[in-house]
Amino acid sequence: MSKSPDEDPPQRQTFTDRLGLDIHPPVFITSAALIVFFVILSLVSLETTGRVFDEIQAWIASRSRWFFILVVDLFLIFIVCVLFSRFAHIRLGGRDAKPDYSYWSWFSMLFSAGMGIGLLFYSVAEPIMHASAPPFHGVEAFSEQAVKDAMKLTYFHWGLHAWGIYALVGLALAYFAFNRGQPLTIRSAFRPLLGSKVDGPLGNLIDILAVVATLFGVATSLGLGVQQVNAGLGYLFGVSESATTQVLLITGITALATVSVVLGLDGGIRRLSEINLSVAAVLLVFVLFAGPTLFLLNGFVQNLGAYAQDFLRLSTWTETYQRTHWQESWTVFYWAWWIAWSPFVGMFIARISRGRTIREFLLGVLLVPTLMTFIWLSIFGNAALYEQLFGAGELAGEVQESVSVALFEMLEAYPLSKIASFLSVLVVITFFVTSSDSGSLVIDIITAGGNTDPPVPQRIFWAVLEGVVAAVLLLGGGLKALQTASITTGLPFAIVLLFMAYSLYKGLSSDLDIPTLHPPAKPKSKSTPKA
Repeated sequence: MSKSPDEDPPQRQTFTDRLGLDIHPPVFITSAALIVFFVILSLVSLETTGRVFDEIQAWIASRSRWFFILVVDLFLIFIVCVLFSRFAHIRLGGRDAKPDYSYWSWFSMLFSAGMGIGLLFYSVAEPIMHASAPPFHGVEAFSEQAVKDAMKLTYFHWGLHAWGIYALVGLALAYFAFNRGQPLTIRSAFRPLLGSKVDGPLGNLIDILAVVATLFGVATSLGLGVQQVNAGLGYLFGVSESATTQVLLITGITALATVSVVLGLDGGIRRLSEINLSVAAVLLVFVLFAGPTLFLLNGFVQNLGAYAQDFLRLSTWTETYQRTHWQESWTVFYWAWWIAWSPFVGMFIARISRGRTIREFLLGVLLVPTLMTFIWLSIFGNAALYEQLFGAGELAGEVQESVSVALFEMLEAYPLSKIASFLSVLVVITFFVTSSDSGSLVIDIITAGGNTDPPVPQRIFWAVLEGVVAAVLLLGGGLKALQTASITTGLPFAIVLLFMAYSLYKGLSSDLDIPTLHPPAKPKSKSTPKA
């Protein structure tokens, strides 16, 4: 039986120079040139760069709010439909494939890659900020309704919608790489839609967009993380909070990430992911039992119910009749950030998910990290709200002054606060390292044309460049610049993901007659036809 064109992997152009590099030149060179050009242009005039960031963010966010909200809803609906479809029993890698990692390692890497730094940065600050400045009309700051809405909105931003995006990209890449023999690159997911065109300029453009989006998405997280490390070191040791200090911290932590990148997926990323999840669990348990335990447990149950009850309303809310701009700094930023992260997280999830069925994959990616995220948000977010409502009542002012110091100010009310703050800094650093080295590995794979074990010099190059971009964004405008980077790169890639969803559906639908993709029917005789 002759093979269909879709079954043959494309011929990719590579070359090995004297440094032992293995790159796909159009993607590697163009992506690197665009990013380096951005760095140089920004450093020429940091003040001008900051103003440009502000203008870009305002223009894109105000005009694309409806699009981001609609498209992220569509991604989640698509994934839920696949979960309950006839495709759910397909095993990634074929029916005889076995998972490469235990559930503990798999979930550890999922959580570390998907949420890490940002969750630590916002888990205390975001509920306080929403409660102090309620987005809904007629709600007074820190009223009962304001506090309920604050936790509900925080759940919304970090819940199923985010993981729906990651699940879409991860499933598409895993399916086409492990079941269709395609290289592990973003372009491979578009072969049913574009055919041989994915091997040319159009495929190169898709991969270039993925590389740029990934790098700026990861750089956003690194920027947030280093601000919090700086705040923690300031709280513990009196280290000054400044752009210079943060650049030095980025340099040091990027060096650690580079070592992890060199060690590879099993030697570095997997072990670090397990370590930081364990340390985070210790911190979580400490806050649960050192803080208002019953309040936190009751809050988790109520927050979960409120999120479920208002899920549809929040998913389609666009501030149309309020004529305000709250969502531009919050929901639109988050959706763009998750989309910008999706090539990185999606490919990383695909890389570690061989051997899972589609149903197992989607349930694992959607439900387990979401539940872990909700537990974290409830404990830290409700602990912060409790301190504001029933404690000294000074946390809101501290958050307004510095978002990155919020976690440490909350911990100050607890026993052993210095130890807890030290653990927090340690967790941020380890999440920083795993985000950087995971992002570097993914970008390496894309720019090497799908080589899942690219040469070490390339890994070092991208790890260093991520740190440089994070530093430039901080120097060029701080948090606003980080938000702008995500929104700017997230918008075009959201369009790419729409076509990816359709291409995945088309690929799954056309492969129903390939036996290796599906469990065999019960044989009528002792012999079973081979695939």
